[in-house]
Amino acid sequence: MKKVFWLITSVLLMLAVVTTSFSISNFSKKNTLNSGSETAANSTLNRFGQFVTNIYQSAGLQAAGLDESVFQKALTGYYNLKLAHKLPENSNTLTVVDFSKPSHTKRMWIIDLASKSLLLNTWVAHGQGSGDDMANQFSNNNESHQSSLGFYVTDDIYFGKHGRSLRLDGMDAGFNDKARQRSIVVHAADYVCQNTINQLGRIGRSFGCPAVSPEVIDQVITNLKGKTLLFINGSDSHYTSKYLNENLAASLALPDSAINNAQTLRAAAL
Repeated sequence: MKKVFWLITSVLLMLAVVTTSFSISNFSKKNTLNSGSETAANSTLNRFGQFVTNIYQSAGLQAAGLDESVFQKALTGYYNLKLAHKLPENSNTLTVVDFSKPSHTKRMWIIDLASKSLLLNTWVAHGQGSGDDMANQFSNNNESHQSSLGFYVTDDIYFGKHGRSLRLDGMDAGFNDKARQRSIVVHAADYVCQNTINQLGRIGRSFGCPAVSPEVIDQVITNLKGKTLLFINGSDSHYTSKYLNENLAASLALPDSAINNAQTLRAAAL
């Protein structure tokens, strides 16, 4: 009986050792695979960062006063919106407005991504409800007279009380998706000029529209028309956007990236 007992005990111990070894081996393999995936993803995001820097430097955006971190947000949204079929394939113009900068500085940049060149750097007004020289309050509400942050896609040109103007569609739910309802458009305004800065220390303010100087309105509209992207940045910790997914942006900007293709396919749900 003792021999049988020890035989059974030995077999059970051997099974336990084998099972434990198998479990450890599987755990190690899973960790290795996960580590490899994370390394590949990090490598891809680093390459996307380099891709952003290349355009940023080629277009001379630092000298023009645009922060690279803001440009990276805008470019990330550009690729996310392309994947979501909100922008046509031949749309290569990206416009950035940075309301974290004072209004007396030129804080609108129109960039040709195809040629990696800066087309225009100019003044742009924020809403009178958002602040004086600095915009520090933002709203999506009608009659707030405040600017709205986020991604916009430009639409049709029309002639209104401000002359030739360009309609905008807000892409970020809860932040700027009432742009049509609020009549938030790109238009010209006489108060966007050096003379107003000389008198007030800032340019004038709109009712929430990104208004520009009459001297550049035709150039602005010509470059922005026809479903291009306009990104308005600002100092607001509450702003979020589903279009700021850098993994998805990298999957389109870097077609040979190691990002899982399933992530790209999920862009259709955006």
